[in-house]
Order: sequence, then C-alpha cells, then structure tokens
Amino acid sequence: MTVLLPGAALTDHVFTVPLDHADPGGALIEVFAREVVDPARRGEDLPWLLYLQGGPGGSSPRPVSAGGWLGHALKTHRVLLLDQRGTGRSTPVTAATLPGSVPQAPEPGSAEDLPGADAFSAGSAAEAAGYLRHFRADSIVADAELIRRELCGDRPWETLGQSYGGFITMTYLSRAPEGLKACYVTGGLPGLTATADEVYARTYPRVREKAERFFARYPGDAARLQAIADHVRHHETRLPDGDVLSTRRLQTLGMRLGTGDGAEHLHWLLEGAWSGGELSDAFRYEVMTATGFVGNPLYAVLHESIYAQGAPTAWSAHRLLPEEFAEDAKPLLPTGEMIYPWMFDEIACLRPFKAVAEILAETGDWPALYDPARLAANEVPVAAAVYYDDMYVDERLSMETARAVGNVRAWVTSEWEHDGVRVCGDRILARLTDMAAGRA
Repeated sequence: MTVLLPGAALTDHVFTVPLDHADPGGALIEVFAREVVDPARRGEDLPWLLYLQGGPGGSSPRPVSAGGWLGHALKTHRVLLLDQRGTGRSTPVTAATLPGSVPQAPEPGSAEDLPGADAFSAGSAAEAAGYLRHFRADSIVADAELIRRELCGDRPWETLGQSYGGFITMTYLSRAPEGLKACYVTGGLPGLTATADEVYARTYPRVREKAERFFARYPGDAARLQAIADHVRHHETRLPDGDVLSTRRLQTLGMRLGTGDGAEHLHWLLEGAWSGGELSDAFRYEVMTATGFVGNPLYAVLHESIYAQGAPTAWSAHRLLPEEFAEDAKPLLPTGEMIYPWMFDEIACLRPFKAVAEILAETGDWPALYDPARLAANEVPVAAAVYYDDMYVDERLSMETARAVGNVRAWVTSEWEHDGVRVCGDRILARLTDMAAGRA
C-alpha cells in the first residue's frame, strides 16, 4: 500500500532475513523499510539512496513532509528509510520479545521487587546476550545487502549515514563496497581502531566544555541544577513511572547539550522545574521521557558494544568517569550520552536487561567491524561532514579516519552541532553530494 504526503509517496516493505547471516538456514527475523519517492516520479527508474539512522537502536525517521534532507534527496533519488534490525517495525527488541525472557518472581520486599525487574535468569540472560550479538553494524550491513539485491539487483546504491549510521557506512565499505556507489556521512566517522576507553577519554573533556559553555550562556542554571540535585538527594522524588529521580539520573539530561537547540531546551526545563517547594509534575514527566529509554532500550544495552573489537568494554564510561562528574561534586556537572551500570538498576525500561547488559559488557570475542586495509584501498566516493564541536563523535578521530580511508573528502564545519542534518539537512546533503561528485 502506498500513502501520499505532500511531495512524497510512501511504500512499506518487509524483508525476511537470517538472524545470523552466517547461518542462513537458522532463525529468521523481519526487517522493515519505507520507500519514499516524489509522486510525480514514481514510474521512473531512479537511483536509490539508503538512509542509515543514528543510534544504536534508532529507527528510521517517520516523514511528515518532504522537507529538509529528504526533500533534497527526492529531487533525484528514490529513498529507502531502513528500520535497523531490532528497531521500529524490524522485529523490535524488548524485554518481552528477547529469547530467554522469563518473568522472575522476586521475594516480596526484596530489591528486585520493582516494576520491570530483571526478566532473565542466568541461563536465559546468556541466551539473550547471544541473540543481541547479531544486532551490530556487521549484521545491519548484511541486511542492507540482502535488501539491495532484492530491490536493485546488481546495481549499487548510495547511502546517507547520520552519526552511528556513519559507523555502519565504514563497516559497509569494509565488507561489501561493491554494493555502494557513493556514501555521505554526517557526524559519524568513527575511530577505526579506537577502543571504548579511548572514545570516552576523549569525550568527557568535550562534555565538560559543553557544560561550561551552557552555564556561561545561562548563568543562573548552575545554581538551578544544584538546587534540584540537593532536593532529590534529601527528598525522595518519584517520576510518573515510579522511578526514583537520583542525582546521577538528573545529570544525564546533559545529553541534550550536543544538539543545536539542546542548551535552550535544558534551560527552559530547569527554569520551570519548581511548583512551590516541590518539583513540578511537568518537570518530572519531561525528565522521565528524556532519560527513560522507553521505546529504545537497544541504545543503552548495545551502546558500548559499537566500539568493541576483540576486547570487552567492561563498562568503559563508568570506569573512566572523572571525579569532577561525580554525583556529589559541586558544582554538579551534567554528563553526556554515556551509559552506566546503575541505569540498569534505576530506570524501569532498562531493569529487565541488567543481566544481559552485564554479560555484553564482559564479552571479549567481538569480531572486527572495520577492515583498515580494505578501507585504505577504498574507491567508493565518500563525502563526510565532520562537526568541529561535536560532543558525541570526536573530531580528531574522525579526521584520522578520513585520512586513513581512500577516496574520502571531509568537510569540517562548526556551523552545526551533531544534529546538523536535522536542522539544515538540505544544505548539508547538497554540499556532500557535490563533494562526492567532484563539483565542490
């Protein structure tokens, strides 16, 4: 069935793929993708552009109009919005759907007697962790190749990778460059050999800098954040879903500071936090939704695993946490997109995954995601926007990769934050396509 929006015709596709592409006769899952085309050009043989969403665990955009980067792409291409496996409508991963999920019956009054307590026994958690090993970039690339052959035959397609989508792009170029005609990357050139420890050692100073800029821009907000922290430290404050609001959960609101309008959103949230002497219902609700991972638990469960190649991550962000980010530090500093073990105790949506996350953190035999030799010999045109002030993806690592991979042209800009493609995607994609084609 095709749905028409102003300037866009949307057609849904569902593909059946192996859970493990190395075992095509084994378990199967479904992968969903949405085709988008200019209604006036539906009958034309247009080239395809595959959009690779950020994440991990992010589903593809749900278009409401043909604007931004999508509108620019539809001038010349047929676009495929892929729900990466485990997200959106692609056999979504939830605590209830993971293999081995068996509701446990904790002793009444025990610490586990909480909403969303761990849904896995020791044996079933290992089964679930084994299942999730097939949800990294290598499997997403294999899905994309199966889908490309079904839709395009032998014709290669182009890709636009935002953030983690750029990581997937480098895996794609490592494993199946024959499927690619050109690649565009926005805020997502990964360090090819960087460990999770190296990533977070570089990330924490950038988060501190973003926090300092935020407090300089809104001088009263350091005191506002500290006052809220002092309150929740001495007065139990529950969010609408029953979670207790801790100081360290409050700190995770700093994830917003890496986006173009994140500082403003955080400022208005802090400004309206109080209702009399208590934190307002609106504040508590927004904190819950902003920090709860509802609908996207994969982001937390697999976050450090996207950096793992041959060694365990062992809760890297937690181990490398500087003292200045401690929950009792003054002034209190917000953190970024780091994932910590305590989240799987304190956040309702993540509690069921605690045992699974612990296994994944200690897993050491992760296969390599990138092939440096093959990437060095790459001939597929790659144009990448590298955001100089990116809080999430280190600009220096990105530039090392740009120099190490063949046929890459990098555009370093401080005009946008990490979400530039959302803010001004038409301009960014236009520049990248011109770069890849040699017009700029």
